[in-house]
Amino acid sequence: MAPHIGDMKHFAPFAAALTLLTAPAVADTQTAVLAGGCFWCIEADFESVEGVGDVVSGFTGGTTPDPVYRRSGDHIEAVRIPFDDGAISYRDILDLYFRSIDPLDAGGQFCDRGLEYTTAIWVDGPEQRAAAEAAKADAEAALGQSIVTPIYDVSTFYPVDDYHQDYYKSDDRLGITSVGVFVTKADAYKRYRKGCGRDARVLEVWGDAAPFAK
Repeated sequence: MAPHIGDMKHFAPFAAALTLLTAPAVADTQTAVLAGGCFWCIEADFESVEGVGDVVSGFTGGTTPDPVYRRSGDHIEAVRIPFDDGAISYRDILDLYFRSIDPLDAGGQFCDRGLEYTTAIWVDGPEQRAAAEAAKADAEAALGQSIVTPIYDVSTFYPVDDYHQDYYKSDDRLGITSVGVFVTKADAYKRYRKGCGRDARVLEVWGDAAPFAK
């Protein structure tokens, strides 16, 4: 007896084959791990870039077990940036990165000083290392000065707690802070970024080449 047209279980193999033929290609997702001072700022900058996914703030580069905010030991504040290589290349990510920091400062970034806030790139394999070295050389040529940002092999990345993820766009309200009383995290972030002088210094270093500074 022929199957009734409504009995779709008989057509499941054909439907599966059709799905495979018509499904869009899976994006080639890669990851960049970068440090450029306060991780809130790097996260905010790169989540505005087309082809970039959900950026994760955290710590990496050190040996201290289980680093946490304000007790990160010898780790550096960093971000993990997933991106679609079909929409934006790793080299493009690095070019944007160098022009969003002060790569001439080895002691921290802007008002944040010390190892925790220094700049760095962590590469995963020879292709990423070659791209990072080329982007660094290009930044040096553009500025006519030596870039202090080191390039390391990738190491364990420790995401920071949820309180600090997506801080720059959170509507959660804070109590008494150095930038106001009962303000949202988003407002506190904007006031911190301006008060820390990040964009002013990036514009001073890079001028019109700065992609995120306002």
